[in-house]
Amino acid sequence: MNQVSPYSILINKIAFLHCIIGKFFKMRRKIILSVGAILFVGIVITSGQKNNGSHSITIAIPEVALLDLESSSTTSLNLSPTAPNEAGNAISFSDATNNDIWLNYSSVVGTTKPTRKVTALVEGDIPGGIKVNVTASPYSGNGGGKTGISTGQVALSNSPQDIIAQIGSCYTGDGVNNGHKLTYSVELLNEAGSYANLNFDNSAYLSVTYTLTDVN
Repeated sequence: MNQVSPYSILINKIAFLHCIIGKFFKMRRKIILSVGAILFVGIVITSGQKNNGSHSITIAIPEVALLDLESSSTTSLNLSPTAPNEAGNAISFSDATNNDIWLNYSSVVGTTKPTRKVTALVEGDIPGGIKVNVTASPYSGNGGGKTGISTGQVALSNSPQDIIAQIGSCYTGDGVNNGHKLTYSVELLNEAGSYANLNFDNSAYLSVTYTLTDVN
């Protein structure tokens, strides 16, 4: 009977242990690779999730250019001078005034034309010897923005005359006591022969047109 050498048994045990250790490290490497792959897939899945959204919004600021005349009574005016009561006296223009009308406007301007103005013109023939004036008061009221500036007293004619300038994006408020009060007056021309040009047959009906327009 062959006797097994103790050295052979030791070598076999060492080989077996080596095999077991090798399998253990191979299995451990597979486990590490598997865990790494799972983590990588998880990261990829997480990074691929959509956690935001967007949409477009269009904002269109409208252009606005509105003008209106307001009065607590009527916008039809009587601007007649007063006849004298005593012979030798001239007719009086002191009472040929009115300040009952308010001018309201709303304006939104743009970049290319950043300001507007208000013009006034008379349609019809002004009787000889006199002139018709209008004065826009400084702005007052419950509006806001860049309201216009009065140009002072202006003699009306058949061509547009600037009465309010430097209007930007603004609103005056609506109705009386908002915007610019308009004061009308009629007076004798400061020219030689003006009184001689007065003619009661030349009494006239005039129409005054106001326009809110861009400044070129």
